Amino acid sequence: MSGWDSVIEGNAASGLTAARLIGQLRACEAASLAFCRLLERWGRGEAMPATAGGRQAALRHAADRVETAIAGLEQPLSRYLLELEPERAEGRSWYGGPGAGELVEWRPILDRAGVRACPNRVAAVYLELAVLVRALEGLTTAASLDALPDRSSLWAGLFDLQDTLLGSTVDDLRALAA
Repeated sequence: MSGWDSVIEGNAASGLTAARLIGQLRACEAASLAFCRLLERWGRGEAMPATAGGRQAALRHAADRVETAIAGLEQPLSRYLLELEPERAEGRSWYGGPGAGELVEWRPILDRAGVRACPNRVAAVYLELAVLVRALEGLTTAASLDALPDRSSLWAGLFDLQDTLLGSTVDDLRALAA
């Protein structure tokens, strides 16, 4: 391991806690990438699946897959945060917010794709999942540059991700999957 998983493992109190969190974060990352890439393909005008009904089902499936992965993240992430116990509480989150490239008006894209979904929910979920993926990529970069966040900053960033993903993002995903 030399990516974000090594950062998680290197700061874990126990190998079992790290393994559970890493496994679930990998599931979240894969599901998040699939969700975002589906929408991005529609944004480029690629009508896959070929029918509007198929695209509607694909969105529901992608949303359900991410919601399931995030729901499974709650326990291992909570345990990891509890065990991490930073030496000080002044840590700062180590990842940034959404970039300008992630701010997309989804209504015309969803309309063109023939998909009936709340564009505000789609936008909110897309942004939060893009932030999750970028945060993990940022940890990988930090590990490769040997510029790791300290324990309190790692805790703060993971806490922020937990707060966002397990709050409104899960609610929006459930609505999109319904």
